[in-house]
Amino acid sequence: MFGLSHCSTCQKAQDALEEHGWSVQFRDVQKEPLSSDERAALVAEFGDKIINRASLTWRGMSEEERAADPVAMMGDKPSVMKRPAIRAEGQTALGWTANVKRAFGVPA
Repeated sequence: MFGLSHCSTCQKAQDALEEHGWSVQFRDVQKEPLSSDERAALVAEFGDKIINRASLTWRGMSEEERAADPVAMMGDKPSVMKRPAIRAEGQTALGWTANVKRAFGVPA
């Protein structure tokens, strides 16, 4: 799971997954930045949905910053990444919605 340790959604997702038998390896993308290749893989998997346009980080960015390539944008401002991004047993998911919960066997 990729996210931010201070993100309440990431904390809820991690707790719920562990409660339902998942072993979660969490990576805080601010403390342990993703490589360019890792960011590019997330963009390839999730497209522009990987950028959280509702975040405070996004709202504080200039139009020029918002126009940047998502791979570079996440490198410059890791907190602009939508989270959590989850990879497990061939599944990938973004966010912590009811559909994501159901996909991982967590009651929605």
